[in-house]
Formats: sequence, structure tokens, C-alpha cells
Amino acid sequence: METHFRTCNLCEAMCGLKITQENSEILKIEGDFEDYFSRGHICPKANGLKDIYLDKDRLKFPIKKTENGWQQISWNEAYALVISKTKEIQEKYGRDAIAVYQGNPTIHNLGTTMFAPEFFKLMKTKNMFSATSTDQLPHHFASWLMYGHPMLLPVPDIDHTDYMLIIGGNPHVSNGSMMSVPDVAHRLEAIKSRGGKYVVIDPRKTETAKHASEHFFIKPNTDAFFLIGLIKEILDLKDLKLDETIFEGFEDLKTEINNFDLNDIEQITGISKEILKKIANDFCSSPTAVCYGRVGVSTQAFGGICLWLINVINIISGNFDKKGGVMFTLPAIDFIGNAKPKDRFSRWKSRVSGYPEFIGELPVAALAEEMLTEGDGQIKMLFTNCGNPVLSTSNGVQLEKALESLEFMVSFDIYLNETTSHADLILPPATGLENPHYDLTFHVLAIRNSAKYSPPLFEKTEGAKYDWEIFQELRNLFLNENQATVPPEVKLDLGLKFGPYQLSMAVLKQNPHGIDLGPLKPIAENRIQQRINLCPEVLAKDLSRLQDAKHEFFVPDSKQFWLIGRRHLRDNNSWMHNSAKLMKGKNRCTLLINPADSESLGLKEHEIAVIKSRVGQVEIPIEISSDIMSGVVSIPHGYGHHRIGTKQEIAKQYAGVSINDLSDEKVIDRLTGNSAFSAVRVEIMPKSL
Repeated sequence: METHFRTCNLCEAMCGLKITQENSEILKIEGDFEDYFSRGHICPKANGLKDIYLDKDRLKFPIKKTENGWQQISWNEAYALVISKTKEIQEKYGRDAIAVYQGNPTIHNLGTTMFAPEFFKLMKTKNMFSATSTDQLPHHFASWLMYGHPMLLPVPDIDHTDYMLIIGGNPHVSNGSMMSVPDVAHRLEAIKSRGGKYVVIDPRKTETAKHASEHFFIKPNTDAFFLIGLIKEILDLKDLKLDETIFEGFEDLKTEINNFDLNDIEQITGISKEILKKIANDFCSSPTAVCYGRVGVSTQAFGGICLWLINVINIISGNFDKKGGVMFTLPAIDFIGNAKPKDRFSRWKSRVSGYPEFIGELPVAALAEEMLTEGDGQIKMLFTNCGNPVLSTSNGVQLEKALESLEFMVSFDIYLNETTSHADLILPPATGLENPHYDLTFHVLAIRNSAKYSPPLFEKTEGAKYDWEIFQELRNLFLNENQATVPPEVKLDLGLKFGPYQLSMAVLKQNPHGIDLGPLKPIAENRIQQRINLCPEVLAKDLSRLQDAKHEFFVPDSKQFWLIGRRHLRDNNSWMHNSAKLMKGKNRCTLLINPADSESLGLKEHEIAVIKSRVGQVEIPIEISSDIMSGVVSIPHGYGHHRIGTKQEIAKQYAGVSINDLSDEKVIDRLTGNSAFSAVRVEIMPKSL
């Protein structure tokens, strides 16, 4: 019997695991109480690691689509096919005839994070897409404009704050997205225990809201108005004079904010002026406070504005770069360093709709139309990497049609899922417990500085390949070179040695529970290489679009409902639904609807309802609850496993429906290009009609 310590790589929280195994059989997965960062906490998803490792549906060797179905082929044959098709299509149609989509798990796998970009950059295509533009692009956009780098993301100092305002976030379930915070429930309760409070603003009384000091309903997509109202109240409360050697644009900001009226804000958001004033007073009177926004404010038509204004609130309230407010991390491997500000936006645009590029990527909302629309630059070949965009991006049905139109498609994935089933070739890497792990990205977002390396628990299957092997070997073939492949630990060691703490792989291996590098500290002056811009011109100009929306976007329609998503603690987008442990229990894929709305529609509990949007319709059982405000309905994302051609037997048993068969690829944040999943309107009726 042996004990193995590692970091769970299934979400952003970086929880420490203690895994007991005997003769390659996992006996127990539990929290590691010697991990200073996660303090013994784990969520149910951790047990899914065993299910993934043992999953009979998991692919381990390349498979090729033939007239007689899928056939296993050798790695050499698979590699040769990838290279020959890539060069053939680019020679025939041009570089941009190839597109790349990288999914969320890319960043959760060390070898893929390190080596996939090197291979994909060889394509020299402008058609790069990723899951970033489905849920988090506004965070990076605001940070780039205000602080000079898209990864300079201020992190809430949750362990020391006295007041936390959570807008459109549900950390009880997400474990703190864009804020890596294990054991978040206890950390939030600790705020109340030390005499503070945390407040949730959300159209749904989420799992977090149910434990909060206060929860206020807000109409979907109106958060920008709420934030403007909060800034107006804060400016009335505080006589601010900001250091002009550090900040710029403050007077311009005040001018822009004054163009909005509190009476309009009350009517649009559904939050009264009295409540708005109370929140502002509580925020400003607390010794320390922090405003945090996540998916709800990112996945809407004004996500860029929202994330800008959240940063502004933390600054003008005196809680920026301050203990108990928001601060920047100083990770052991610091890939930001002293990076100088540079142009990262609209250097090219998508061919069909003219959506702007940001940080080298186009909005994924443009992916399907770029495949379906004929002409120069049409996408003819697609690489997908650790992603399932048929379920995770807007208008999945249209994307399915687009995938079928391709001349060739390659997927790097461990499953034959709703997206990879359209591929011509699938190259599956070793995964999970077979891999080493170090979180390069999430240490940048952590509520405390730390470093931890996890060695593999098991050997990979004989003949299988690691992701770092696959991408380096493909690179060599593409360039006709013979460079030696190196494991991730080589690069990790260099990054650690040249990092701010001068660590090494040897040191990390001697500390299996991780190394605590201390709490966050005020270090903004060492991280930011420009004056902080409180009123970036491109964001200020977008306020006119927000003003115009008062007269069209937010006009009530008694026949339509706002559709919003939700997630469950046992779900992890679409990629953990083949775990029996995580999927057991009652059906989670339901339409959450307010009692008043269900009564007006003549719908009863568990009855099947038909939901229609511009792009499609689904049938789904309803769940009546006062936890969701009237005029709003909710469907969890990541489901829709009824599609033919897949091989995920457990997921099929809990198929559900895909919310993205309703979400509209034309409804996006027109500034940042992020998908506006929460800005879709739907009609609802009983199936019997």
C-alpha cells in the first residue's frame, strides 16, 4: 500500500490530494491536510480522477475514420497523415485555411500547456480560437487596457477582507473561477466570523447566495448599469484625489459616469436606489472590501464594460493593491515578469463578420461561419485540442454542420465525443494520473503564493504517448528536424530557477505537499509598467452602446424570458460526464423556472417544456423554484450527450440537452468578442401545445 500526493487538475482550485493505492488499484482519494494551500479540502470531482483513469471509453491510441468505421492506426501513420494534410491544404488554399480550437482542459494539462502552442504556431494561421472567448475574455481585455498586460489579473484577498461583493459568481460551486481558492466555503464563512459580510448579486439565488450575508436579484445583462450606479454612489461618498503619477483618466471617468441616471439604473436592473446606496455605504465603510465578478458578468453583451468597472470600484474605494482588497500574485514561475505594454487588439479581423482579434485569437462565435462561408480564406481544416465546442460554444447545431463541411479534421482528445466524432483522426494523449502536473496558470490567479509539483501516479499504457511527446514529435516532422523531445520538468526547472524565489525541481520534489510562499502582498508598482488607466478610450466609447441598449435591449417582452446557465459541483463543463460517481443521483439537467412564471405558462413540476430561441429548440423537464427571479430561466451547460457517433456510455445515460443549441452565435459582446450566453431570449411552452 502506497500513498501518493498530487494536485487535482480538474478545476482552478488546485486542491491537494492524498491517494492511497495498492498494486495499481486506487483504494482512496481524500484531501491532503498537509497541503498548506488547500487545507485538506476536496470536492466530489476529485474522485472522478479514478473513473477517468479506468474508463473503458478512454482512447489510448490514434484512431482514423474509414468507410468501415473507426480503425486504430500507429502513431507514425497518424503523424504522417497530420503533416501531409496540413501542408496539402495550406498549399492549396493558403495558411488561413487551417484553424485551431483549444478547449478548457488545455490549460489543466501541463504538457499541452507547454508544447501545444509551439506546434500550432507553425501553422501561421490567423484562425486561432479557444474557450477563452466563451467565458473569460473580458477579464483579460480590461487588465490589458488598464494595467498593460492581459494576465495582470488582480486577485481578491479573501482571507483578509471584511466585505466581499460577488457579482455573477458562484464560488461555492466553481471553487473560485479566475480566483483559485480551495475550501472557499469556509473562507467565505470566515469573513462573517470576523465580523464582516459577503453579498451576492445574481439573477439566481445560487449555492453561494444561500449562505451569503445578503443576496439581491438583478436582471440579466444589466450588471454594467448596477456597477455604474455603485461608482456614482462611491464618488458621492468619497472625496477622491488619486496620484496622477500612478493613475490616469480619473476625470474622464467621472464625466462618463455622470451621463447615467440613478432612476434609469433602478428601473433597468431591478435593484432599488436604496439598496444600491446601502451596498456602497457598506463597501466604503468596511476597513477592507473587494468586488469580484465572474461568469455572469463575462458572458453577457457588456462583459468588457463590467470587468473594467469592477476594477474601477476596487481602485476608487481604496482597495487596490491592499491587504484585504485585491492584489497581484508573484508566482514561482513568473511568465509575466516585466512585460511591456503592447498592441494586442484588432490587428486583424474575422473574414465574415469582422470580429476583432485579441491576444492572437478570434472570437469562437465566428468559427462556424468561417467554415461555412465560401470564398478566399474559408476554413478547410480544423485542429481541436482538449475541447468540445459542439457543446460549449453558441449554436452547436450550426457548428456540427460546419464540421461536416471540412476537408479534414484532427482532434487531440481522450474521448470520442460530440465534437471529435466529426474528426477524421483522433490522437489521444495519456491523461490524469499518468501525467506529471504543475499549475502554470492558476498560480497566477491564486489567493496565496505557493508552488507544487505532482509526479505521475501510474505509468502510461505501453505504446501510448504523453501530450508533450505528441506535440514535440509533430513539430519535428513539420520542420523536418530531429530535436530531442524533452519532458515538461526540463522547462519547469528553468522557470523555477530563474523565478522570483529561485526554486528548482529538486526542491519541489522534496516537498510533496507543496511550498507555501506566503500571502499576497502589495506589489503593483513592481508589476505594472504603465500608469493605470481608469478610463481607457475603447471602453469609454462602448458606453454609448450601453446607453442605446436602454431603449431596445432591455425593453420587457412578456412572451420571452432571459436564459442563463448554471453549473453543479459535480459537473465540469462537458468533460466529466462519463464518470459514474459524479453523474449518479437525480437529473440535474432541468429548466429552472420561477413559480409565478410556471403558473402563467401552465407548467407543472417535472413536466416537459419546449424552449425556443432564434437558432433552435430543445425539450427539457422543468424544475420550479423561487431561487430564480421571474422573467429568467436557467439550464446547466455541458449537457446534450444524445448525439450519434459518440462513445461515452455513461454520459449518454444522463444525456440532457445542450443550452448551446439555444444560445445564439450572433449575440456577443461586440467590443471584446466574448460570447453573450446570458443575453439570449427564449420562448417557453408546454410540450402538449
